[in-house]
Amino acid sequence: MFFIASKVFWLLVQPLSLLLLLLCVGLALLWWRRRRLAASAIALAALLLGVTGFTNLGYILIQPLEDRFERPVAMPDDVEAIVMLGGATLARPSSARQTAELNDAGDRLTATLWLAGRYPQAKIVLSGGSGLLSGETESEAVTAARFFAAFGISEDRLILEGGSRNTDENVALSREFLDDSEGAILLVTSAFHMPRAIGLFMAQDLDVIPWPTDYRSPGPLGFWIDIANPVQNISVSTVAIKEWIGLAIYRWTGRISEPPPAQ
Repeated sequence: MFFIASKVFWLLVQPLSLLLLLLCVGLALLWWRRRRLAASAIALAALLLGVTGFTNLGYILIQPLEDRFERPVAMPDDVEAIVMLGGATLARPSSARQTAELNDAGDRLTATLWLAGRYPQAKIVLSGGSGLLSGETESEAVTAARFFAAFGISEDRLILEGGSRNTDENVALSREFLDDSEGAILLVTSAFHMPRAIGLFMAQDLDVIPWPTDYRSPGPLGFWIDIANPVQNISVSTVAIKEWIGLAIYRWTGRISEPPPAQ
């Protein structure tokens, strides 16, 4: 129920959805001859589009999340497991064409591949099911396994956790593969996603070493106009807003202790 509710909620409140809803409300108000209210709705839609698509707001919002955890200064000597959280592939084309098509978070896969070469004895836990409500695609763990097999990583090293649909389930369902680990456990996910992921692992009393990747921001910025790539600006704004909302909801429901969690 939580999974479905979260998907429906985000479908309605993400920036482009709100933009469409505001425009529809504005048109409806025009039909009803409520011109002032219609103008307000349309102005809000224009403002939303302007700040998310034509400023650097998204980068400002995502930067503190990305800076919360850093990669270890010294590489661990003994790594027993590398855990990669899902969210790095395009589900529909990957399933239909039996390949591994990467999305903007594809660095999760390439970083894990590099670590797999650095620690050849470490097992690799690929955690990710299908995040789609319709569930018509293969699990992301299966897609990721195809990626690693193409680069010569032995299937014996891969542990597929394909039942999870969100970060909370990623951690809960991966735990059974990690409880008996005696060496270090590296956690690979996007830098903006690391605070929420670390908080959930802490709640499960699992000690992991963060290995953030897939950075979106260049670092601290002041608010300014940015018209170079509006599509990318909207994408980063959407990711940042979603992650901050996720942190707030996970804190409110008691899944993590504080937003963002301390290391």
